[in-house]
Amino acid sequence: MDIVALLPCLHPAVTKTTRRQFSRIVLAMLVMTGRVTMLGLSRWAGPGGSYRTVQRFFSTVIPWATLFWVFFRQHVYCPADVYLLVGDEVVATKAGKQTHGLDRFFSSLYGKPVPGLAFFALSLVSTQQRRSFPIRVEQVVRSDVEKAASKAKADAKKQSSSLPKRRPGRPKGSKNTAKSAVTLTPELSRITGMLGALLHMIAGAVSLTYLVLRRPPGAIPQKDHGRGAYQDLYIPDATTP
Repeated sequence: MDIVALLPCLHPAVTKTTRRQFSRIVLAMLVMTGRVTMLGLSRWAGPGGSYRTVQRFFSTVIPWATLFWVFFRQHVYCPADVYLLVGDEVVATKAGKQTHGLDRFFSSLYGKPVPGLAFFALSLVSTQQRRSFPIRVEQVVRSDVEKAASKAKADAKKQSSSLPKRRPGRPKGSKNTAKSAVTLTPELSRITGMLGALLHMIAGAVSLTYLVLRRPPGAIPQKDHGRGAYQDLYIPDATTP
């Protein structure tokens, strides 16, 4: 299949020049070996894919979420299929100090926080084809307030581990607290924003019933886990009858 022939559907969202640059970079990424860098792409892109062209492409502001959706709707979507909306976070290790969004994120592969970059993706998973199609991907960039709160939480955990353990059972004199109200963490607030933008973009074109999220460490307090902590993330406008 000629992949480049599938790109004209992106024309309403990007200019002809950007689409031409994109076609050169796509071909280079499919055939190149080794690390994917701008210099490496320019060496494999052939005529029309110089280093300056690659630089211009990556310096262009591109509505990737719109491109993902347009491409999916034009070439992938099957009205008879049932799709699940799935969200997950991926961490890529990265050294240095100058990269935008560089921080320490928990990696399930290493089983501990590692320095790197984190990206959260929302995908539509076909239950018939058993394939995932990314629709929206955003980099996770923590604010200074989140970093300070995370550091304070880690310091408090260290201090609590040095204190003597209390007796098992409910402490004497403790009172019941309201269990219905759940405060969303910054991670869940980000996911809620992505969900709202995605549902607004697809505007009911795909019938969605289920949202699947893997619980990231620390995203939901343990006391809220398993009793409706995701209630504010329910898909309100894209459910089937």
